[in-house]
Order: sequence, then structure tokens, then C-alpha cells
Amino acid sequence: MTPDPTRHGLSFDAHLSTLFTELPLLERPRAARETGFDAVECWWPFDAVAVPSDAAVDAFVSAIADAGVRLVSLNFFAGDMAAGDSGLVSWPGREEELAESVEVALDIAGRLGTRRFNALYGNRLDGADPQEQDEVAAATLDRLARRVGELDGKLVLEALSGRPAYPLTTTADALAVLDRVGRPELTLLTDLYHRAVAGDIDTVAEHASRTGHVQLADAPGRREPGSGTTDLDRHLAALEAAGYDGFVGLEYLPSTGTLDSLDWLPRERRGIR
Repeated sequence: MTPDPTRHGLSFDAHLSTLFTELPLLERPRAARETGFDAVECWWPFDAVAVPSDAAVDAFVSAIADAGVRLVSLNFFAGDMAAGDSGLVSWPGREEELAESVEVALDIAGRLGTRRFNALYGNRLDGADPQEQDEVAAATLDRLARRVGELDGKLVLEALSGRPAYPLTTTADALAVLDRVGRPELTLLTDLYHRAVAGDIDTVAEHASRTGHVQLADAPGRREPGSGTTDLDRHLAALEAAGYDGFVGLEYLPSTGTLDSLDWLPRERRGIR
């Protein structure tokens, strides 16, 4: 479906983990700025290392700051995602490892002003009791929400598609966890790609008041807007009308080069509105 970003006034940010991948990560913030973006977001920027070196952290912070862009959202360490991990929140025995990485993330946030943090729930583990995993997750999310709240920040939790071992696949699954934890700092991450694949995209505006961040990619394919059949702008307009006024992260995989994949978005719409 042809994109029409004039249908809403939400601000977009460039996702550095999926866009500008033609370049090393530390060069992507400047590439995003040169392309017109004022804001960016990122998965955990240190591969599968929970506690990176001080030099690696300093280099990441400098790359963002020197480019003159705002880091609006950052993922907490999620394990070895290339090997199939999807977070540590519900992983018994790795609570301390996650806690140590969170302190690194919050240090970055303190230096860059970031106030949104994505904590992936984690997969079901062979041989582990799902109820025990959910209890670990609830306690972990409670601690993380309190810690993030000290920075006046928000923690976001998302449901994913395409990962059979990941137990949160629908918006209802994620909301059930939010209700169980009961912390105001814990909010919903609405990814329109995953919602389209899961089949509950038409309900996203109903949960705008509990939504802390929004991301998009077209479906099917997880490519740029206009490559699939999802009316992304209709859903963004509905979210805005329902009160969502945060960023929309462009977390898609370009079907060509990044610059060509941005043709749908006029340069004047890439900055903060």
C-alpha cells in the first residue's frame, strides 16, 4: 500500500540496528543525521556482550552525541540474538547478568538523555517450568521498572511474531504481563509489523494510553512502508487520535539500500515535529 505520512503528525526515528547497515554501527548516527533524522534508536549495541568495555561504551556515546541526534530508545541486553535468544527477563539464573547490563544502559541514558528502554521477555527454555519463568519475569520487570523510574523513564515490553519459543505473541499477552507487574513505568511497545503478522493490528489504538513506544515495518516481509499490504498510516493516525504522541521507530529491513528505502518519507518529515 502506498505510504502517506501526511495522514498523521507523529515523529519518526531511524532504527540504527536495521537501517544504514551498509556502515559500521558507530558511523550510522551521522548517516542518519545527514539523511535528515534528529532521533534514533538501537538494539543493545554491543553484540552478545552484557558488560562491554568502558572504551566501547564511550565510543557509542560519542558517536550519538557527535552526530547531533537524540537516542530516544535503547534495548537492554537480550542475550545472543543472532543465536536465537530473545531477552533475559524470564531467564532464571541470569538475573545478575541482566542487572549489570542495565546499569551500563542507564549510564548511557544518563549521558544522552534516553528515557525509553526495551526489555525483551525471553524465550521458553527447554527443561524450565513456564510458571517459574513468568515469576522470574514479573519480579525482574518490577525491579527494572523501579530502576528506570528513578530516571523518570519508561520500560517497554513487546509481543513478537516469528519466534516460536517467545511466549508473548499478541497484544493481550503483553498486557497481561503489564497487569501482573502493575508498575506505571512498564508500558507497551506496539510494533505494527508484529501486530499485522499476529492479526491484532486493528486493536492497537485501543491501547494508546498504555503504549510507550511504536515501531513499524510493512507486512508481509518486514520491509519499508509501501513494500507490503499494511495500511501503516491508518494505524498511526488512529494511535495519534487516541492520544499517542511519542516516536515511531523505523525498524524495517530495507529491500534495497537504506537511502532508496526512504524515498517514501519526505526529508521534512524525518525531523522531530
